Amino acid sequence: MQRIVSLIPSATEIVCALGLESSLVGRSHECDFPQSVRALPVCTEPKFNPEGSSYQIDERVKAILQEALSVYRVDAGKLRELRPDAIITQSQCEVCAVNLREVERVVTEWLDSRPRIVSLAPGALADVWADIRRVAEALGVPERGEELLGSIESRMAAIAERARALADRPTVACIEWIEPLMAAGNWMPELVEMAGGINLFGEVGKHSPWMDFAQLQDRNPDVILIAPCGFDINRTRQELPALTHRPQWPNLRAVRSRRVFVADGNQYFNRPGPRLVESLEILAELLHPSAFRFGHEGAGWQSL
Repeated sequence: MQRIVSLIPSATEIVCALGLESSLVGRSHECDFPQSVRALPVCTEPKFNPEGSSYQIDERVKAILQEALSVYRVDAGKLRELRPDAIITQSQCEVCAVNLREVERVVTEWLDSRPRIVSLAPGALADVWADIRRVAEALGVPERGEELLGSIESRMAAIAERARALADRPTVACIEWIEPLMAAGNWMPELVEMAGGINLFGEVGKHSPWMDFAQLQDRNPDVILIAPCGFDINRTRQELPALTHRPQWPNLRAVRSRRVFVADGNQYFNRPGPRLVESLEILAELLHPSAFRFGHEGAGWQSL
């Protein structure tokens, strides 16, 4: 049986969705779904203190990146002990997980074996689907990859078709970080459009852009979704005063109409894997509550 180490949560979810969870022998410190993977040895850790406000975390991460260093540390000794045949990492975002350069360095300098390195680089939805195929092929189960993709794409297409038939298409601002403000890019604009909304910030396939509150005021969206990268709903609520205590906040259209929502960005929107289907379901519920009801309210999203 092959031995797999996943160093990014979305890849762990892909491996499990392919039916290969029993082959996983190690994970990153952030891999936590499905619940059973939490028992696996942890192979990474952050080089910064993840506690504190979103502003403090942003400052710590930027300080590390300015030194051209990886934000995360790989436990080379643990990897050597685990003897993986395949290591799955990513090259899309320096902040999201261990970068490819760090993994290649550890493999070259510390490991006696030469495991396959599978690097994911999701930008848009098509890239996520390509990554699922890449993982499935690298692990020898290409047919399972096609089956998984068929299920994901059919579920998403059914939602998009229903949404297209709706007359109302609210404008939407998706916020991926609170202080400083960052809009959601990459696959998020596609999900908003598929759910029957009009995305105002961020471009398909491009990194999430910084923004300022004046831009939010100027575009004045019908709906605001706040789903910070790496934060669950409770953590997000702790950070909200940085937005809601601004004197202009009550004047926003979404605030006046009570269409501001917080979601679990850590578990859903910011993980480019199989649960982007559930992310689309959440968006559909938020934008068109009379047309869609999947049961995610409470755990996946909440009204502000």
